[in-house]
Amino acid sequence: RPPRSTLFPYTTLFRSFSLKEEKAKQATGGAASNPKIPPGLIRMQKDMSELKMDKGMTLNLYNGPEDLMNFKITVAPDDGMYKRGVFVFDFKVPKTYPHDPPKVQCETTVFHPNIDMEGHVCLNILREDWKPVLTIQSVIMGLQFLMLEPNADDPLNKEAAAMLADNPRRFADTVKQTFQGRTMQVAGQRFTFPKFE
Repeated sequence: RPPRSTLFPYTTLFRSFSLKEEKAKQATGGAASNPKIPPGLIRMQKDMSELKMDKGMTLNLYNGPEDLMNFKITVAPDDGMYKRGVFVFDFKVPKTYPHDPPKVQCETTVFHPNIDMEGHVCLNILREDWKPVLTIQSVIMGLQFLMLEPNADDPLNKEAAAMLADNPRRFADTVKQTFQGRTMQVAGQRFTFPKFE
């Protein structure tokens, strides 16, 4: 029989292995072979399988294809005032989806009546008009439309909305200037816009 000091590492190793096994069982609800998939993820799998990306739009699953709840959508409009711009929207989909809408933030600094300078997006289907029948495709189409047809009636950026309503030509010129990477004062703060060729 080996001395006690030689046995100790093996008993410790065995005990820690058993604890790991127990933790793995608890994490999967005691059924390692059949983990419960959250309903939000099941719905997201369906939404993603039916997703159609139009020209100028890309999807980035930045955590890998196994994480469908966090991703980025890039919108590059080929028409309208925001033509030639490239706008990145970050999506965070809650576990309660589709009962609750995804949280969407614009990561690109943009002078837009419906997107404030912190990147919050004013899209009615992301707020009071959300219904569980709507899909990620619906939201993406909404963002696409927002970049083609900015709306002065439901503003988040009041300065941009007022300019669009009172002087659409000046608004279009201002958007063009921001595309040259200018620094501008908006709502009392200075912002530097990305340069688009």
